[in-house]
Amino acid sequence: MSVLVMDLGTSGVRSAIVHPDASVTHEFRRATLPDTPVPGLVEFDALVYANHALECARETLAEFGKVAGLGISNQRATTIVWDRATGQPVAPAQGWQDLRTVGDCLGLNAEGFHFSPTQSATKLANILDAVDPERERDLCFGTPDSWIIFQLTEGAEHVSDLSNAGIWGLLTSDGKQLDQRVLDRLRIPERMIPRMVDSTGAIGPAVALPGAPLICGVAGDQQSSLIGQGCVQPGMAKITFGTGGMLDVCLGPEKPKFETRGAGGTFPLVCWQDKGSAMWGVEAIMLSAGTNVEWLRDDLGLIPDAAASAKIAATVDSTEGVMYVPALLGLGTPNWDYGARGALLGLTRGSTAAHIVRAVLEGVAERGADLVESAETDCGLELSTLRVDGGMASNPVFVQALANAAQKPVEVAPVTEATALGAGFLAGLAVGTWNSWDEIAATWQPAQAVEPGPATDRDRWREAVSRASEWYGDLSALDF
Repeated sequence: MSVLVMDLGTSGVRSAIVHPDASVTHEFRRATLPDTPVPGLVEFDALVYANHALECARETLAEFGKVAGLGISNQRATTIVWDRATGQPVAPAQGWQDLRTVGDCLGLNAEGFHFSPTQSATKLANILDAVDPERERDLCFGTPDSWIIFQLTEGAEHVSDLSNAGIWGLLTSDGKQLDQRVLDRLRIPERMIPRMVDSTGAIGPAVALPGAPLICGVAGDQQSSLIGQGCVQPGMAKITFGTGGMLDVCLGPEKPKFETRGAGGTFPLVCWQDKGSAMWGVEAIMLSAGTNVEWLRDDLGLIPDAAASAKIAATVDSTEGVMYVPALLGLGTPNWDYGARGALLGLTRGSTAAHIVRAVLEGVAERGADLVESAETDCGLELSTLRVDGGMASNPVFVQALANAAQKPVEVAPVTEATALGAGFLAGLAVGTWNSWDEIAATWQPAQAVEPGPATDRDRWREAVSRASEWYGDLSALDF
């Protein structure tokens, strides 16, 4: 019994069919690049975004035919507000990268709250202050999962799951209920918050699609990727190397001991909820990963395309001492230094384009090892193997560099983006395509397995990071 998946990303939406053998076919895509009217603002036209997603799904169904169910994966924290009666957005959606509420967060955090501008909470308050200052209108709030389900069911279902809701900034730290103190301070009416549902299980028919397939799976993109790579048992971890880098570790039914951020710089999160029980994990964040390869291509002109980075880097055996710290947008886990900036160190007259390209790939790999060390610190366990997906996972030079830096075996996902596969597993689990989480784990067949080579000089790496840190003191002082 094959299932339809809808993957709602930041730069594009896509649909596909996931089959019982875990293969992915009949894929259709649309680009959905956000608008940036001024620096720091990241907006989407939510109606155009939904229409593109629906078009993709209809094309997949027209080509494939009937499916047993529908699973959804989505970018998290992107905030949409719409009129309940008309289903029309009342303002541009604010993307998860949108930073317009930095000042609001700093002020609220001085009062004892713990908001980040990348969460939904202050974005929602910002939109409401503009379109409904008296909080009188009958409006709905949601992230892209809630929004697309509302559209698919033609207004019958206004729901979300804990893998998404945990990123809102509106729940208590245990994830079990709305935080009334937050709702009161931001003046957010509880009536506009989606109803919580399991990540796997019947939600409702998608009547906006041919055949009205049952919506029966939903999760945030990073958790979907974790599931898609078969990391569904405690102690298993994956890193997605897309625009940024996200390491997620599956831990178990107990929430990590720390409230908001661990000593290693990771965050607790719900991986999924099944039959009312949550599976918890932690997440470590690299603010820029693939962005660095784009910089080599688009701004420096050192490579013609992303794939060429591996070929060019492979023309030299080492960087000959050149090191690169990928802090184009600051440093995330473990440093959380928004004022850090990218740095190329160790250049000589003999340094070539190939040395620089290789240094960039190795720098991102070293940051991946930073995430691993942070997760091991906060989880109190040693990760035995890393599973990786995302665009950079197809780069053999990078994958070997990651294995060397982390001193872990690295397994490359059979699909470039495992998010759709994870959404398919959630839907398939609900309709009997797979009967247990163990069956899902057993589907894992890596495209490539790489053993670590000689260890890198991690002390030297930390020295390089220290030199790139606190470049802009005011930004470095920010703490979310």
